[in-house]
Amino acid sequence: MQENYKPLAIEQEVQAAWEVSGVFNVSESSTQPKYYCLAMFPYPSGKLHMGHVRNYTIGDVISRYQRMLGKNVMQPMGWDAFGLPAENAAMQHGVHPADWTYSNIDYMRDQLKRLGFGYDWNRELATCDPQYYKWEQWFFLKLLNKGLVYKKTAPVNWCPHDKTVLANEQVIDGCCWRCDTPVERKEIAQWFLKITAYADELLSSLEALDGWPEQVKTMQVNWIGRSEGVEMNFPVPDSEPVSIYTTRPDTLMGVTYLAVAAEHPLALKAAASNADISAFIADCKMMETSEAAMETMEKRGIDSGIKALHPITGEPVPVWIANFVLMGYGTGAVMSVPAHDQRDFEFALKYGIAIKQVVFAKDGEVADDCSEQAYTVKGVLKNSGAFDGLTSEQAFAAISEALEKDHKGQRKTNFRLRDWGVSRQRYWGAPIPVIYCDDCGTVAVPEQDLPVELPKDVVLDGSQSPLVGHPTFSHVACPSCGKDAHRETDTFDTFMESSWYFARFAGNNPDSMLDESAKYWLPVDHYIGGIEHAILHLLYARFYTKLLRDEGLLVCDEPFKKLLTQGMVLKDGSKMSKSKGNTVDPQGLIDQYGADTVRLFIMFAAPPEQSLEWSDSGVEGAFRFLKRLWKQAYQHSETGGSTVPLDKQALTEQQQTVRRSLHLTIQKVTDDFGRRYTFNTVIASNMELINTLAKFVDDSDNAKAIRQEALEAIVLMLSPIVPHICHQLWLDLGHQQAVVSASWPEVDMTALAQDTLELVLQVNGKLRSKIKVSVTATKDEIEAMALNDEQVKRFIEGKPVRKVIVVPNKLVNIVV
Repeated sequence: MQENYKPLAIEQEVQAAWEVSGVFNVSESSTQPKYYCLAMFPYPSGKLHMGHVRNYTIGDVISRYQRMLGKNVMQPMGWDAFGLPAENAAMQHGVHPADWTYSNIDYMRDQLKRLGFGYDWNRELATCDPQYYKWEQWFFLKLLNKGLVYKKTAPVNWCPHDKTVLANEQVIDGCCWRCDTPVERKEIAQWFLKITAYADELLSSLEALDGWPEQVKTMQVNWIGRSEGVEMNFPVPDSEPVSIYTTRPDTLMGVTYLAVAAEHPLALKAAASNADISAFIADCKMMETSEAAMETMEKRGIDSGIKALHPITGEPVPVWIANFVLMGYGTGAVMSVPAHDQRDFEFALKYGIAIKQVVFAKDGEVADDCSEQAYTVKGVLKNSGAFDGLTSEQAFAAISEALEKDHKGQRKTNFRLRDWGVSRQRYWGAPIPVIYCDDCGTVAVPEQDLPVELPKDVVLDGSQSPLVGHPTFSHVACPSCGKDAHRETDTFDTFMESSWYFARFAGNNPDSMLDESAKYWLPVDHYIGGIEHAILHLLYARFYTKLLRDEGLLVCDEPFKKLLTQGMVLKDGSKMSKSKGNTVDPQGLIDQYGADTVRLFIMFAAPPEQSLEWSDSGVEGAFRFLKRLWKQAYQHSETGGSTVPLDKQALTEQQQTVRRSLHLTIQKVTDDFGRRYTFNTVIASNMELINTLAKFVDDSDNAKAIRQEALEAIVLMLSPIVPHICHQLWLDLGHQQAVVSASWPEVDMTALAQDTLELVLQVNGKLRSKIKVSVTATKDEIEAMALNDEQVKRFIEGKPVRKVIVVPNKLVNIVV
């Protein structure tokens, strides 16, 4: 064994050995129980940042630990390769998006290999590969045929700079998350997946996800937003009635106006003869549609001049056009009850609309007047005609029944969840496989013509998608009648690719989307990724899994059994973000200290779910610890200790103590790995054990055997975190088989047995001494020994002992 730790040489040699042996390549033929561990795959931006390193180190640590437990572990890697950033980078650098993307993939793949991650590279995929998105197109057409896909015109967040639709979450403070351009509201035709058809199941099946953080499940529950309410019609003379949905029918008798969206038919009717209304509607189109913006923006409106009729009283109700109502949400109209909704209250005060209170406190003691703010809690009805005296709960049923009896409304379960818009108006994405024919309408691309590939001969100038004017892509013959037709030039939202990639990793069968291998591997046993993906990506992946199940391609209901959402990597208190340029390049650290040091630091600095504060000194500290571990192993090997057997019957008290510390550490670390996932405490416990060994000054044969046993256990326990150094140390400790194929260390329960215990002695809560007592000592015997301790006597001399408190196995506190 060489005396000094040389990480770069070791790591290169170990990684080469892994590659030659193909040790991480797995198949479905194994007799071992399967374990599928997956970290969210990266966008190939060009370089890894420390957020990547943390995410993938966590996944690799879990994978290696499960492998040591005897599992058939699959850990794949691929690339979320489509998206607008590649298109923008291509324009900036004068290269094709494919060239830019694949060049980045090559560089980042080398970085991942350099960090020693145990991936089955035979399963690598890139979502921009036509053989990947071919099956996405195929599946889309299956869903179209089942009625789960449709196209409609809808208001969207539109970035005029990037010329594309943005999801609500991609709008930050009213601006595009990529380019900071103010976002506009625009009406365009889009393709939608009918996720709302699965809303009930998406909600109810969350209960079975015991391995998910409660925070994430709560976020999804809120996003799906199931509610019980009533849908009713307000008749409008000479027009279609206004349909609204409310969860508070008990407030129906307090309606003083209706609010409709700027795109609502009544609004457009009013605008046709009123220039002010027309101008107001035009202003509304310049506003974004995110919920956060709707909450904070100034609430504005204009009276349409149209009157609707109250469904129970028949009284006229003014219809206002309001900027806080969207056509894409619900019916595009809401009933407004200023006395019992704060937004409606503020709007009514602003425009001088009547406020009519109909719900009051049950006990009459709680302040319930509506002079300064809305009274939003439930109570007892007044000013409500036949419904006076009913509680809100009773009124819900009574008013619902009255509406249903008169055919003016019905109870209905609604969801906050909206259908998933999957159209994007840019080039670098999977083409949507439909063709438009003047005679035949919307026609699916025939299966034999899939994939519909992106043309490579395009010019990217940012003015519009190059697919729109492309001579051979856009203009095609209709598959049904053969006449001139044109392709859909929108491409899929990149969430489409990331919503099923985990299933495709199971096997890249060129003849099918998924095969029996997917049924073997799925669901994913442990999924790792950032909390920022807690809603959309995870929800879409869950939805896609249910779609694949219903098509017979999967047998599981949920994609991920366990979910670990790791915290951010921070530097100087700021999130490391490639968009802001605040990054630490892992490559320089790997070149300086080695991959194991980087892995050790990033696992030691904080528990996985918490944010990690970057520290250069912390990296140096991690390197020093690895050198200390190497030194301990080197010094041991120089004594020839690896060949000495352990005689358990001849252990001294000190040897028993050291060995007990060893097996207590194994016991604790096993729990930290397998249940708690607190890898920082795994490292801390092994650091303590190394310190114990350093203080263990004993050259006897039994001491050498204990040191050998301890070093082997430390190497095994740390090998998932720092696999390269542990590979070499395992060989240097006398083993022929590589540590990557070794089993997890077992606890020797006999080593944990104790004849004596050390107890802390306190006087009035302050530490004064320590004693050793027999494990069979009684409370009275322990008290007597404590009172007779020489150090204790000094502090209680001349003072009456008021109480002696014995805490079993821990301490004795003498109160004077």
